[in-house]
Amino acid sequence: MQQTPLRRTQLTDEVADTLRDRIMTGELRPGDHIRLDETASSLGCSVTPVREALVTLRGEGLVRSSPHRGFIVEALDRGDIVDIFWMQAELSARLATHATHHPDLSAHLNRMHQLVDALEEAVDTGDHTAILRGEFAFHRQVNLAANSTKLAWFVYSASKYTPYDLYARDPEWAREAVESHRRLIGHLRSGDTDAIRAEIHARFDDARDRLIRQLDSTGFFDTDPAAAASSA
Repeated sequence: MQQTPLRRTQLTDEVADTLRDRIMTGELRPGDHIRLDETASSLGCSVTPVREALVTLRGEGLVRSSPHRGFIVEALDRGDIVDIFWMQAELSARLATHATHHPDLSAHLNRMHQLVDALEEAVDTGDHTAILRGEFAFHRQVNLAANSTKLAWFVYSASKYTPYDLYARDPEWAREAVESHRRLIGHLRSGDTDAIRAEIHARFDDARDRLIRQLDSTGFFDTDPAAAASSA
């Protein structure tokens, strides 16, 4: 009796993640209508988790509900992208600096080395799924070393707005991620908190700029949400 709601909650989260990524990468543009039946059919699920996911996204300000017209994608401008990535950089940098105080940091760093080696192998073979797994595994290890569960939760929540699949398919980004992770390990080992912050901010700045360029190339920021919504 208790398993059904749990499954539905998990499915709702997955649908929300998918729609959030589609909005953040410009596949869904400001003013676009998200139709429940069509979305459910494309995702292979019922309408209920789609509706619940859209309610979640409405709470995040990514969509709005319209009487008799379902849900409409809200405007997202360059300033929003800048703020989102600044917040992630700040939280991630603070979390990583906490790791310098872990009493067993060496063991965590050794594990990070192994994870970066595996990530580099995935980059060399062009396996974007393995790159995604490697990225999550590396950052999880940093979180474990930081030993700050509350802050890690905020970092995780903020990371939902990063379209990692977009980056994992970019060979240049992936190679730079490997190099950055190796530098970060060195900064953690030396306890250089200024260098840790600078490294993490540089990576998020790069990710921000790549996403803005991607959205610019599709004319995403040129969309008039009101006009798009009225013509749909």
